[in-house]
Amino acid sequence: MNKVILVGRLSQDPEVRYTQNGKAVASFSIAVNRFAGSGQKEAADFIPIVAWEKLAEICGNNLTKGRRVLVEGRLQIRSYEANDGQKRRIAEVVAQNIEFLDTKQAAGGSSGSPYDASSFGSEVFPEEEIPF
Repeated sequence: MNKVILVGRLSQDPEVRYTQNGKAVASFSIAVNRFAGSGQKEAADFIPIVAWEKLAEICGNNLTKGRRVLVEGRLQIRSYEANDGQKRRIAEVVAQNIEFLDTKQAAGGSSGSPYDASSFGSEVFPEEEIPF
């Protein structure tokens, strides 16, 4: 089984391109915190993500650097020949589902929760309507 689930923040804006056949493909990377043992400094891994077709267009239209996302997909390792003639290998996650975990405003630099908690608990219910 080849399944990857990652939570992280975009380290760059998605780059959306189109193949010769007209299929959209978005490329970006996310910074994922790496488990640091006791006494070690926290570190992050920058994981390349590739999304195709409608998901690629959604990413290009809605995601920006700093947005927190959950990416579900599969790990793909492919080979290609670089401009200098050297054969290279790259590991990337091919996204099958991407969930946005914050709002655009929260990613834009505001601190705290992206949700408005000021109205939480302000609604009053009659006691007979409470189910417990």
